[in-house]
Amino acid sequence: MDFLLIYFFIFLLGVFIGSFLNCLIYRLEVGEKPEGRSYCPKCKKTLKVKDLVPVFSYIFLKGRCRYCGEKISIQYPLVELSTGVLFAFLGASALQALTVFEVFTTLYLLIVASFLVLIFVYDIKHFIIPDFANFSLIGLSFLYLLGATLQEGLEFFIAGIASASGAFLFFFALYYFTKGKGMGFGDVKFVIFMGLFLGFPKILVAFFVSFVLGAIIGLILIAVKKKKAGSQIPFGPFLIIGLLTAHFYGSSIIETYLNYAS
Repeated sequence: MDFLLIYFFIFLLGVFIGSFLNCLIYRLEVGEKPEGRSYCPKCKKTLKVKDLVPVFSYIFLKGRCRYCGEKISIQYPLVELSTGVLFAFLGASALQALTVFEVFTTLYLLIVASFLVLIFVYDIKHFIIPDFANFSLIGLSFLYLLGATLQEGLEFFIAGIASASGAFLFFFALYYFTKGKGMGFGDVKFVIFMGLFLGFPKILVAFFVSFVLGAIIGLILIAVKKKKAGSQIPFGPFLIIGLLTAHFYGSSIIETYLNYAS
């Protein structure tokens, strides 16, 4: 089968998963369970299928509810498109020959991508990473690590566990000595997953990118929005950007650094 076609279907799957993530994010915000028909947050009108087509419904309705005319947040199409793109890129990074292990890895990566999108948006809006997302990622990644060890060898498992342990200890120390002002405890739990996902030494690339990007954005916000130094800025999105950078380009960055250092 043409792999471009496979990636296109993975992208479409991601777009529809993104639509579900939008619903889940809203239900988390208002304390509702995720099951049940979707409805307009303003007029509470139950939405029909034609109102729920990812991206296209937003464009067709010109960003407004069909029933009450209330504006629909730009978050909805952005999350849908972002999830689709992330699905396609992560699928492309794992699915090359349709072997059992690659299909297994691709499914794992797509589930991870879904949680990353949810965490990225939720942390920006509410300055918190939901525990269910953190614990799901940690448990899923540990199971994947066990399964992948059969394919990759014991060193793969050891690298993941050591990376997760080191990441946790480092971030817990930051959390403890800054009394929670440097970052939230949700970030401390999230880096356990990062260590399991990336292993060593890619986790170092992820942390470097996260802290540098966080510092740059923090300085920009202080200059532009007159935020005070020490103002609360969600760190989860920076960790996710660092994680994705390390996943896709970590090996090249490390090789370039070692060549330059030598």
